[in-house]
Amino acid sequence: MRTTHALVEVALALMEDPTGRHWGYELSKSSGVRSGVLYPMLTRMLEEGWVSDGWEEFTSIREKRPPRRYYELTDKGRLALGAVLHKARHNARFADLAWRFA
Repeated sequence: MRTTHALVEVALALMEDPTGRHWGYELSKSSGVRSGVLYPMLTRMLEEGWVSDGWEEFTSIREKRPPRRYYELTDKGRLALGAVLHKARHNARFADLAWRFA
Protein backbone atom coordinates (compact mmCIF):
# COMPACT_ATOMS: atom_id res chain seq x y z
CA MET A 1 0.00 0.00 0.00
CA ARG A 2 1.32 3.44 -0.94
CA THR A 3 2.30 5.66 1.99
CA THR A 4 -0.05 8.62 1.70
CA HIS A 5 -1.05 11.32 4.16
CA ALA A 6 -4.40 9.58 4.61
CA LEU A 7 -2.74 6.22 5.35
CA VAL A 8 -0.47 7.80 7.94
CA GLU A 9 -3.43 9.59 9.57
CA VAL A 10 -5.45 6.34 9.73
CA ALA A 11 -2.41 4.40 10.97
CA LEU A 12 -1.97 6.94 13.79
CA ALA A 13 -5.65 6.60 14.73
CA LEU A 14 -5.58 2.79 14.69
CA MET A 15 -2.33 2.58 16.63
CA GLU A 16 -3.68 4.80 19.43
CA ASP A 17 -5.50 1.63 20.54
CA PRO A 18 -3.84 -1.22 18.62
CA THR A 19 -5.86 -4.00 20.28
CA GLY A 20 -9.25 -2.27 20.25
CA ARG A 21 -12.29 -2.37 18.02
CA HIS A 22 -12.57 0.61 15.71
CA TRP A 23 -15.73 1.86 14.02
CA GLY A 24 -15.48 3.54 10.62
CA TYR A 25 -17.15 6.76 11.77
CA GLU A 26 -14.84 6.97 14.79
CA LEU A 27 -11.78 6.42 12.58
CA SER A 28 -12.95 9.10 10.17
CA LYS A 29 -13.33 11.62 12.99
CA SER A 30 -10.10 10.76 14.83
CA SER A 31 -7.97 10.61 11.68
CA GLY A 32 -9.57 13.50 9.80
CA VAL A 33 -9.88 11.26 6.72
CA ARG A 34 -13.21 11.52 4.95
CA SER A 35 -15.27 8.37 4.48
CA GLY A 36 -14.82 8.29 0.69
CA VAL A 37 -11.09 7.74 1.25
CA LEU A 38 -11.31 5.77 4.50
CA TYR A 39 -13.59 2.90 3.49
CA PRO A 40 -11.65 1.93 0.33
CA MET A 41 -8.48 2.04 2.46
CA LEU A 42 -10.06 -0.24 5.07
CA THR A 43 -11.08 -2.62 2.27
CA ARG A 44 -7.46 -2.74 1.05
CA MET A 45 -6.31 -3.32 4.64
CA LEU A 46 -8.76 -6.23 4.89
CA GLU A 47 -7.43 -7.69 1.64
CA GLU A 48 -3.83 -7.34 2.89
CA GLY A 49 -4.73 -9.03 6.18
CA TRP A 50 -3.88 -5.93 8.21
CA VAL A 51 -7.33 -5.74 9.81
CA SER A 52 -10.14 -8.15 10.48
CA ASP A 53 -13.76 -7.07 10.66
CA GLY A 54 -17.02 -8.04 12.26
CA TRP A 55 -20.40 -6.71 13.23
CA GLU A 56 -21.60 -5.38 16.52
CA GLU A 57 -24.00 -7.78 18.20
CA PHE A 58 -27.57 -6.69 17.61
CA THR A 59 -28.50 -7.49 21.22
CA SER A 60 -25.90 -5.05 22.57
CA ILE A 61 -27.40 -2.03 20.78
CA ARG A 62 -29.46 0.20 23.07
CA GLU A 63 -30.35 2.92 20.54
CA LYS A 64 -32.46 2.49 17.43
CA ARG A 65 -29.76 2.08 14.78
CA PRO A 66 -28.28 -0.69 12.68
CA PRO A 67 -25.30 -2.70 13.95
CA ARG A 68 -21.90 -1.13 13.34
CA ARG A 69 -19.12 -2.82 11.42
CA TYR A 70 -15.91 -2.84 13.41
CA TYR A 71 -12.28 -3.27 12.42
CA GLU A 72 -9.50 -4.78 14.54
CA LEU A 73 -5.80 -4.71 13.75
CA THR A 74 -4.18 -8.08 13.19
CA ASP A 75 -0.61 -8.86 14.25
CA LYS A 76 0.38 -8.43 10.61
CA GLY A 77 -1.41 -5.06 10.55
CA ARG A 78 0.29 -3.82 13.73
CA LEU A 79 3.68 -4.65 12.20
CA ALA A 80 2.81 -3.13 8.82
CA LEU A 81 1.35 0.07 10.25
CA GLY A 82 4.23 0.35 12.70
CA ALA A 83 6.56 0.23 9.70
CA VAL A 84 4.45 2.84 7.88
CA LEU A 85 4.68 5.17 10.87
CA HIS A 86 8.41 4.59 11.28
CA LYS A 87 8.96 5.41 7.60
CA ALA A 88 6.70 8.49 7.82
CA ARG A 89 8.46 9.74 10.94
CA HIS A 90 11.67 10.04 8.89
CA ASN A 91 10.09 11.51 5.77
CA ALA A 92 9.90 15.29 5.28
CA ARG A 93 6.51 14.94 3.52
CA PHE A 94 4.95 14.11 6.88
CA ALA A 95 6.70 16.80 8.95
CA ASP A 96 3.33 18.44 9.65
CA LEU A 97 2.32 15.28 11.54
CA ALA A 98 5.49 15.14 13.64
CA TRP A 99 3.64 16.31 16.77
CA ARG A 100 1.39 13.21 16.57
CA PHE A 101 4.29 10.74 16.57
CA ALA A 102 4.84 9.65 20.14
